Amino acid sequence: MSNTLGTLVLGASEKADRYSHLAVVSLRNHHHPVYAVGRKSGQIQDVPIVTAISSDWAIDTVTLYLNPDHQQAYYDSIIALRPRRLIFNPGTENPLFEEKARQAGIITQEACTLVLLQTGQYHLY
Repeated sequence: MSNTLGTLVLGASEKADRYSHLAVVSLRNHHHPVYAVGRKSGQIQDVPIVTAISSDWAIDTVTLYLNPDHQQAYYDSIIALRPRRLIFNPGTENPLFEEKARQAGIITQEACTLVLLQTGQYHLY
């Protein structure tokens, strides 16, 4: 990956009909560096899917595709990355995690990454 801050897609899947898969493809089509973490390792285009977050990654945005029950295992590692923004896509809304993130100085946003990219609003927040 380049020195540019990237986007972490959490909940990534090789299944082409999943929104997390579509988000990785759209982010790459918009020339964003992407990191993908999923339950199983794999590949989406040129982006490897790994099963754990690395503390070495330079992340601007984390976009969630995990339901709130599965997010808790990632709270600490996401906050430790110190991203600028955390996007809660539809179905991932989690007031507890949103509050923890805000207390850590992270902007939280309930939005759809795909819509933000499609409408040119991805970097406006």
